[in-house]
Amino acid sequence: MQDSRRSIIAWSLYDWANSAFATTVMAGFFPIFFSSYWSSASSAQESTFYLGVANSMEAVVVAILAPILGAIADKGSYKMRFLIFFSFLGCVMTGSLWFVQAGNWQFAVLFYILATVGFSGSLIFYDALLPDVASPKKVDFVSSLGYGLGYIGGGLLFLVNVLMYLNPTAFGFVDEVAAVKAAFVTVAIWWAVFTIPIILFVKETKSTEKKKPKTAIIEGLRQFVITFKAIKSLKTVGLFLLAYWFYIDGVDTIIRMAVDYGTAIGFPASSLIVALLITQFVAFPSAIAYNWFGKKIGVKNALFVAIAAYCFIAILGFFMSQVWHFYVLACMVGLFQGGIQALSRSYFTRLIPTEYSAEFFGFFNMLGKFAAIIGPLLLGAVTILTGSNRLGILSIIILFVAGGLLLLKVNEKEGTKGIEEFRNSMIAEKLQTIE
Repeated sequence: MQDSRRSIIAWSLYDWANSAFATTVMAGFFPIFFSSYWSSASSAQESTFYLGVANSMEAVVVAILAPILGAIADKGSYKMRFLIFFSFLGCVMTGSLWFVQAGNWQFAVLFYILATVGFSGSLIFYDALLPDVASPKKVDFVSSLGYGLGYIGGGLLFLVNVLMYLNPTAFGFVDEVAAVKAAFVTVAIWWAVFTIPIILFVKETKSTEKKKPKTAIIEGLRQFVITFKAIKSLKTVGLFLLAYWFYIDGVDTIIRMAVDYGTAIGFPASSLIVALLITQFVAFPSAIAYNWFGKKIGVKNALFVAIAAYCFIAILGFFMSQVWHFYVLACMVGLFQGGIQALSRSYFTRLIPTEYSAEFFGFFNMLGKFAAIIGPLLLGAVTILTGSNRLGILSIIILFVAGGLLLLKVNEKEGTKGIEEFRNSMIAEKLQTIE
């Protein structure tokens, strides 16, 4: 039921659940632990390259699966089932990092890739449930609430994990290594526990016909092909997705590689962890406030402001030399990170037919994942070719500029017309199939 307080809170709490992985594992301890404990690389540049490749490999897997699984989920009403499956995969693989010993970077990468597939895969169906939970009037607020709770939830567990890392003996651990490994286990448990509300209290809108899994798979694959052909009537969607492809790549790359970059230019691990905490707690109110900002100046204009801010962040990152500079950048990232993510998601719901939400969010996440292939590789390649991590971070500006220029061409009114044309083409295609 749309706009039910219980379903909105339950849906938003899934962001609270999985964001622990994004903070503690993806942005926080995995990059540090990978370079200092698991990696056998001979230089910081080589370790950066390995980590970039790992992130890109995960992105390829999710990008390929996303729209196909989305089409299957729409046909068989399997959004919730897929969300549960990918969440389970992510929890198990995250907890498995406990068992990886020093120097075994291959297993660390394997478990990390699978855990990140679980994280990213679950988000496809989490996003696709947004139209089931919120009406167009509340969609911006609910999307922002999800990101806001994600930042505070992920930040709270990350704070505990940081204290474990800084004072291992106080928590009963023999050293920092044991504390970090235990942190991965706490993420798995946190993720699993706070996934329960969305399973219990969010009701997926069922398709009109009850379909068996085999039928849903066949029809889903057929639907994927049909949508791919009919996408020409949704030019606005395609243009927005292309813009999103570029600018969200820059955002994701900064999220995933910031700690590695700070390590490479000589900042102590404890300072980098503190900077991540600053980002989380600044991002919580900022994500909610950015919804208000978007209403005041328009969602699209708010996206432009965030893109421009990220260009500025990358430039400042190039010149950064003191730890306090990193703290300032952490505040700036926190101000805009949740806003650009939340408003991109809610803006996309305005451009798509809601009855095909899982499939279209499959495309949304697919392009986001393909973008995450380009970003880490671009940063890693520029870093290793030039021998400069600073030039690597500066290269990300290319992605923000390209995304902003494409977003200029997106017309929401044309998008509304395209939705009706798309629905008519779907009806015609079905009639043709029956005949």
